[in-house]
Amino acid sequence: MSFFDDDEETAPRTSPRTSPRTPRRGRAGENAGGARQARTPRPRASQHRGPSGYDHHTVMVRRRIAAGGAIVLLIVIVLVINGVLKSEKQQSLKTYNREVSTIARESDERVSRPLFAALEGATGKQALDVEQQIDEVLKTARSLAARAKGLGVPGEMASAQQNLLLALDLRVEGLGKLTELVPTALGGQAKQTVPKIAGDMEIFLASDVIYSQRVAPLVQQTLAANGIHELGTAGTRFLPNLGWLEAAGALARLSGQSTSTSSSGALAPGTHGSALLGVSVGTGALQPEPTLNHISGGGNQTFTVNLENSGENQEIDVKVTVTVTAAGKKYKASRTIDSTQPGTKYNEEVPVTGIPLGQAAKVEAYVEPVPGETDTENNKTSYLAIFGE
Repeated sequence: MSFFDDDEETAPRTSPRTSPRTPRRGRAGENAGGARQARTPRPRASQHRGPSGYDHHTVMVRRRIAAGGAIVLLIVIVLVINGVLKSEKQQSLKTYNREVSTIARESDERVSRPLFAALEGATGKQALDVEQQIDEVLKTARSLAARAKGLGVPGEMASAQQNLLLALDLRVEGLGKLTELVPTALGGQAKQTVPKIAGDMEIFLASDVIYSQRVAPLVQQTLAANGIHELGTAGTRFLPNLGWLEAAGALARLSGQSTSTSSSGALAPGTHGSALLGVSVGTGALQPEPTLNHISGGGNQTFTVNLENSGENQEIDVKVTVTVTAAGKKYKASRTIDSTQPGTKYNEEVPVTGIPLGQAAKVEAYVEPVPGETDTENNKTSYLAIFGE
């Protein structure tokens, strides 16, 4: 028996030893006194909590909310920055357009008009006075060209700026040649010199073409591409009359003998006259009184006067004038059409500057009667308007 006992003790155990069972309590868990003892609930497995006492799920939710808020804030900041940059860009384009328009108007008002006022009938004036006037307008033209070179130019306006400088430089060049030619013409050699003066006028015509076909359109295209509409660019017309391009016409104007009559001094037979058909600003036609026209775009406006040669003859140098009366003052400008043909309609642009905003104004358009015109009832029309931004 001891042999088997030894083997039993030394043999390895093949199954785990079960722990002794806890003796069962009395029936239904009653204690010796017969009272039911409450069963102690088993403790739940504790969830992992962060250092602040929040469980992991709550922490992750709050982190996602914070991340979403940060993204929204970033989007708002980006939109605000883009809005500011766009506003600054538009403002720079508007500023450039305004400065170009100002230079264009000053070139007409301070250079072209004084120049041709001095040249008209120059042979009957003091030669020294005419020469001094031409020297003064040449200085002004150089000043405007230098001012244009110093403009702050947005990148998209580079092409417009290049053409603007070319147009202004051509005007300076033409004036420089006139300072050499006019003294000779007024010194008794008009017939020999006037053809050169007429040729010099082609330089001014070229500057007008460059501005009207390149500068103004390029500025307008850039403004429109950046969402800026209904903001005009002032035009400029340096050469007031194409008659200066011909030697005979230039000589007649220098001598003060340019008229719309025939070479014999007598009017051509048949009726003479012009009829004013209407006035528009931009793409909108003005409505006659008593309608009140609301015109936006500021105090510098270009009025397009539509007229017709209502007679039976060609007319020369038909003058069109627009006058705006506001706040007790008159703002006036004129343009001259070289010639008009019978039954033909024309649109002449007349820029008027400095009109006060927000004031009741009266706009009057007038076509001056031509020689031989007897009926002038349809030469004038008026409109009521208020000008705003």
